[in-house]
Amino acid sequence: MEQPVQTPQPAPRRISQERQRITGLPLYFQGYLSVRHMKSQEFRAYWTELRGTVLFFYDDKKAPTYSQKLDISALTSATNIYPNENDSSQFILTLSNEELEVKADNCEYGKEWKGFILTVAKLSVPPDELLLPEQLTRMHEVLEKEKKRRITLDDHSNASLNKESLHESLPSKDNSSTATAMPACFYAVSRKEAIEMLEKNPSCGNLILRPGSDSKNYAITVRHGPNVPCIKHYRVMSKETSYIIELERKVSLASLQDVINYFVTQTQGNLKPFVMGACHNALRTAHSSESKTQRSPAEGQRHKEELTGTPLLQLS
Repeated sequence: MEQPVQTPQPAPRRISQERQRITGLPLYFQGYLSVRHMKSQEFRAYWTELRGTVLFFYDDKKAPTYSQKLDISALTSATNIYPNENDSSQFILTLSNEELEVKADNCEYGKEWKGFILTVAKLSVPPDELLLPEQLTRMHEVLEKEKKRRITLDDHSNASLNKESLHESLPSKDNSSTATAMPACFYAVSRKEAIEMLEKNPSCGNLILRPGSDSKNYAITVRHGPNVPCIKHYRVMSKETSYIIELERKVSLASLQDVINYFVTQTQGNLKPFVMGACHNALRTAHSSESKTQRSPAEGQRHKEELTGTPLLQLS
């Protein structure tokens, strides 16, 4: 009797690598959690990962992509459902704009989840005497990693944003994941500033992700065309679990990095993310070349305006 052919399951390491690629955030804690929004009637179980200051919910332990996520960077409190029971496995996460009820399989597991969530959200290990020494040790390790990660992010932001940009209003949704998993071509600049950056630095790339005019969503500004460069803008709407590119036929993607990848792929690489650091070597090479061979004024102007690319076929 023939045995049924079983579909091979992806290896755990491969799943972990894929999740790391999609989220771009370090894994601090994971396991099953049952959650429900306060308006919902039923709990739903998810394989849950705490990465950075974001909770990612997966329909299955082996699912490579998450179905929901929750930014806890603006966490107000984590309150036990039954305050008289110190070992409660249920608690409510209260954020500025919503509440989520969380339930773990057992009391010990619930304390662990609550402890790790508070550690990364408040940047402080909770003073809970009920936590075991080994649990506290792991939370202190996670705390140090999260502090270093934020320092690195601050350094990166200071290097890529000018002083005026630092005071720009960033989209209010997903502030933590915006800071942590934000594509390198994101700049907190206005439409006019984005155009100027693309025109003055063509060798750095020709696609910029920026905040939308309403400070809640995003926009993409591109400069393309082989001879006479053309500027175009695209709205990217930030939804609960996805980002939607406002095209004639809307495109829904899981992350902002996926949005950037979509533009690059659909134009066969003619659109390139704008990254200031990536063009420094190119500029130095160009200056060195110009010092050896003097161009005529007309050639110099063509050189400055030259931009490899073809008109967007599917994004217009």
